[in-house]
Amino acid sequence: MRAHIFLLGAIAVTGLAGCGGGSGGEHPGSGHGQAAKKAGEPAGIKVSSSEIGPIITDASGRSLYAFTKDKAGASVCEGECIATWPALAGKAKIALGDGVDRSLVRHSQRSEGTFQATYGDWPLYYYAGDARPGDLDGQGVDGEWFVVGADGKLIKRDA
Repeated sequence: MRAHIFLLGAIAVTGLAGCGGGSGGEHPGSGHGQAAKKAGEPAGIKVSSSEIGPIITDASGRSLYAFTKDKAGASVCEGECIATWPALAGKAKIALGDGVDRSLVRHSQRSEGTFQATYGDWPLYYYAGDARPGDLDGQGVDGEWFVVGADGKLIKRDA
Protein backbone atom coordinates (compact mmCIF):
# COMPACT_ATOMS: atom_id res chain seq x y z
CA MET A 1 0.00 0.00 0.00
CA ARG A 2 2.83 2.39 0.89
CA ALA A 3 4.42 1.77 -2.53
CA HIS A 4 1.16 2.73 -4.26
CA ILE A 5 0.91 6.00 -2.32
CA PHE A 6 4.53 6.83 -3.12
CA LEU A 7 3.99 6.05 -6.81
CA LEU A 8 0.86 8.21 -6.97
CA GLY A 9 2.72 11.04 -5.23
CA ALA A 10 5.62 10.75 -7.67
CA ILE A 11 3.25 10.82 -10.65
CA ALA A 12 1.46 13.89 -9.27
CA VAL A 13 4.74 15.74 -8.69
CA THR A 14 6.01 14.83 -12.16
CA GLY A 15 2.78 16.00 -13.75
CA LEU A 16 2.84 19.30 -11.91
CA ALA A 17 6.50 19.89 -12.74
CA GLY A 18 5.77 19.35 -16.42
CA CYS A 19 3.00 21.94 -16.35
CA GLY A 20 4.70 24.62 -14.31
CA GLY A 21 7.60 25.63 -16.53
CA GLY A 22 9.80 25.87 -13.45
CA SER A 23 11.05 29.37 -14.10
CA GLY A 24 9.76 31.10 -10.98
CA GLY A 25 9.97 34.56 -12.56
CA GLU A 26 7.68 36.93 -14.37
CA HIS A 27 6.58 36.24 -17.90
CA PRO A 28 4.37 39.10 -19.04
CA GLY A 29 1.20 37.89 -20.66
CA SER A 30 2.11 34.22 -20.41
CA GLY A 31 0.54 33.30 -17.08
CA HIS A 32 3.85 31.66 -16.02
CA GLY A 33 5.82 32.50 -12.91
CA GLN A 34 4.81 33.39 -9.38
CA ALA A 35 3.90 36.98 -10.18
CA ALA A 36 2.84 36.98 -13.83
CA LYS A 37 1.86 40.43 -15.03
CA LYS A 38 -1.73 41.17 -15.83
CA ALA A 39 -2.49 41.15 -19.56
CA GLY A 40 -3.00 44.92 -19.62
CA GLU A 41 0.35 45.77 -18.04
CA PRO A 42 3.13 46.81 -20.39
CA ALA A 43 6.03 44.45 -20.94
CA GLY A 44 9.46 46.01 -20.95
CA ILE A 45 12.70 45.23 -22.76
CA LYS A 46 16.21 46.55 -22.34
CA VAL A 47 19.79 45.74 -23.29
CA SER A 48 21.70 43.89 -20.57
CA SER A 49 25.31 42.76 -20.31
CA SER A 50 25.93 39.02 -20.45
CA GLU A 51 28.87 36.64 -20.70
CA ILE A 52 28.32 36.53 -24.50
CA GLY A 53 27.82 40.27 -25.01
CA PRO A 54 24.98 42.79 -24.85
CA ILE A 55 21.61 41.02 -25.21
CA ILE A 56 17.91 41.86 -25.19
CA THR A 57 16.24 41.06 -21.85
CA ASP A 58 12.98 41.93 -20.16
CA ALA A 59 12.88 44.85 -17.72
CA SER A 60 14.02 42.62 -14.84
CA GLY A 61 17.02 41.24 -16.78
CA ARG A 62 15.56 37.86 -17.78
CA SER A 63 17.06 36.63 -21.06
CA LEU A 64 14.88 36.69 -24.17
CA TYR A 65 15.35 34.24 -27.03
CA ALA A 66 14.48 33.88 -30.71
CA PHE A 67 13.47 30.73 -32.59
CA THR A 68 15.21 30.21 -35.94
CA LYS A 69 12.07 28.59 -37.41
CA ASP A 70 10.09 31.84 -37.01
CA LYS A 71 9.82 33.80 -40.25
CA ALA A 72 9.24 37.48 -41.03
CA GLY A 73 8.32 38.44 -37.49
CA ALA A 74 5.67 35.72 -37.15
CA SER A 75 5.80 33.03 -34.47
CA VAL A 76 5.42 29.35 -35.31
CA CYS A 77 5.90 28.28 -31.67
CA GLU A 78 2.58 26.90 -30.38
CA GLY A 79 1.37 24.09 -28.10
CA GLU A 80 4.18 22.27 -26.29
CA CYS A 81 6.69 24.71 -27.74
CA ILE A 82 5.04 27.74 -26.12
CA ALA A 83 4.86 25.89 -22.77
CA THR A 84 8.66 25.63 -22.75
CA TRP A 85 9.28 28.93 -24.54
CA PRO A 86 6.64 31.42 -23.27
CA ALA A 87 6.22 34.43 -25.54
CA LEU A 88 6.98 37.96 -24.38
CA ALA A 89 3.39 38.92 -25.06
CA GLY A 90 0.61 41.07 -23.70
CA LYS A 91 -2.11 43.44 -24.77
CA ALA A 92 -0.29 46.70 -24.00
CA LYS A 93 2.56 48.72 -25.47
CA ILE A 94 6.10 47.61 -24.69
CA ALA A 95 8.20 49.86 -22.47
CA LEU A 96 11.68 50.39 -23.93
CA GLY A 97 14.67 50.56 -21.62
CA ASP A 98 18.33 51.46 -21.91
CA GLY A 99 20.17 50.53 -25.10
CA VAL A 100 17.12 49.41 -27.09
CA ASP A 101 17.10 50.46 -30.75
CA ARG A 102 13.51 51.67 -31.13
CA SER A 103 13.58 51.08 -34.89
CA LEU A 104 14.00 47.32 -34.28
CA VAL A 105 11.00 46.95 -31.94
CA ARG A 106 7.70 45.70 -33.34
CA HIS A 107 5.00 43.23 -32.40
CA SER A 108 3.03 40.49 -34.09
CA GLN A 109 -0.37 39.13 -33.19
CA ARG A 110 -0.42 35.57 -31.86
CA SER A 111 -3.20 33.08 -32.58
CA GLU A 112 -4.74 33.58 -29.11
CA GLY A 113 -4.98 37.35 -29.67
CA THR A 114 -2.05 38.65 -27.62
CA PHE A 115 0.70 40.71 -29.19
CA GLN A 116 4.21 39.26 -29.07
CA ALA A 117 7.16 41.61 -28.94
CA THR A 118 9.67 41.30 -31.77
CA TYR A 119 13.16 42.71 -31.98
CA GLY A 120 14.98 42.86 -35.30
CA ASP A 121 12.03 40.88 -36.76
CA TRP A 122 12.56 38.05 -34.22
CA PRO A 123 9.59 37.20 -31.95
CA LEU A 124 10.86 37.15 -28.36
CA TYR A 125 10.49 34.27 -25.89
CA TYR A 126 11.51 33.33 -22.39
CA TYR A 127 13.00 29.91 -21.63
CA ALA A 128 11.21 28.04 -18.83
CA GLY A 129 14.55 26.54 -17.76
CA ASP A 130 16.04 29.94 -16.86
CA ALA A 131 15.57 30.33 -13.10
CA ARG A 132 16.68 33.94 -12.61
CA PRO A 133 17.76 37.11 -14.39
CA GLY A 134 21.02 36.61 -16.28
CA ASP A 135 20.54 32.87 -16.88
CA LEU A 136 21.31 31.73 -20.43
CA ASP A 137 20.28 28.08 -20.16
CA GLY A 138 18.20 28.32 -23.35
CA GLN A 139 21.14 29.47 -25.47
CA GLY A 140 21.66 27.10 -28.40
CA VAL A 141 18.95 24.60 -27.40
CA ASP A 142 18.36 22.19 -30.31
CA GLY A 143 20.53 24.50 -32.44
CA GLU A 144 17.38 26.65 -32.92
CA TRP A 145 17.09 28.97 -29.91
CA PHE A 146 19.42 31.94 -29.40
CA VAL A 147 19.49 35.24 -27.54
CA VAL A 148 19.13 38.41 -29.58
CA GLY A 149 21.88 41.00 -29.55
CA ALA A 150 21.36 44.74 -29.19
CA ASP A 151 21.78 44.99 -32.99
CA GLY A 152 18.78 42.69 -33.59
CA LYS A 153 20.89 39.77 -34.79
CA LEU A 154 21.04 36.35 -33.17
CA ILE A 155 24.08 35.60 -31.02
CA LYS A 156 25.03 32.01 -31.76
CA ARG A 157 28.01 31.70 -29.40
CA ASP A 158 27.85 29.27 -26.50
CA ALA A 159 27.07 30.71 -23.10
